Amino acid sequence: MSQSRLQGKLYIVGIGPGSIEHLTKKAKDALLESEYVIGNGTYLDQIADVIKNAKIIRSGMGGEVERARRAVFLSRDHVVSIISGGDANVYGMAGIVFEVAEKESDIEIEVIPGVTALSAAASLLGAPVVSDFAAVSLSDLLTPIDLIERRLKSAAQADFVIAIYNPKSKSRRQNFGWAIEIIREYRSEDTPAGIVKNATREGETVIATTIGKIMEYNDVVDMSTIVLIGNSESRLWDSRNRIITPRGYQRKYEY
Repeated sequence: MSQSRLQGKLYIVGIGPGSIEHLTKKAKDALLESEYVIGNGTYLDQIADVIKNAKIIRSGMGGEVERARRAVFLSRDHVVSIISGGDANVYGMAGIVFEVAEKESDIEIEVIPGVTALSAAASLLGAPVVSDFAAVSLSDLLTPIDLIERRLKSAAQADFVIAIYNPKSKSRRQNFGWAIEIIREYRSEDTPAGIVKNATREGETVIATTIGKIMEYNDVVDMSTIVLIGNSESRLWDSRNRIITPRGYQRKYEY
């Protein structure tokens, strides 16, 4: 057994969008190896069958810092997994864990990537991303609202496909409508827009519409939703409830 194994190890695991089928083999192996698994209760429940033999440490939203501290502390002597929904580097736990661990130079850390919510949502809508894109979270808990506004305007003006994370919560109900109004300043009303709620999980909802009609589905949108806004070349495939964003092949090849 290696010295690093004797001293423990910390895995930061992206568990994907929620279904066990989308958990990578590497992530599953790390979870099965771990003595402790730490995470938000919602995400722990999604992988309950995989981690049933580990010691589970649950916490809720807002407990990220304490969760990271606990994981770093335990990993001095144990194999520990701290989990993130989707990928740990996309609005996930990797950042805060590394910030906490920065002073702990002897801790072995491995980040294991996962299928992002954006990737899962895009797959259900067909091919809405494909080209250059920007991801913007509407949560202003950690990011000032004026900075979110600047990023939205820049992404819309630059004709990026835009992925909106955390569009609406119980305490933050206005940000989504506000964000759509900003984007509409730079996009035509028939620009395709996709709403995906609970991607790959129970209660999955997939809607392909336009930015001019998207607020008709405002009641569907919540923190379990990803919204994708197409660019100037995106189009709806109405009969299939899908969105296509050309990569540019049509300008170079005949097909």
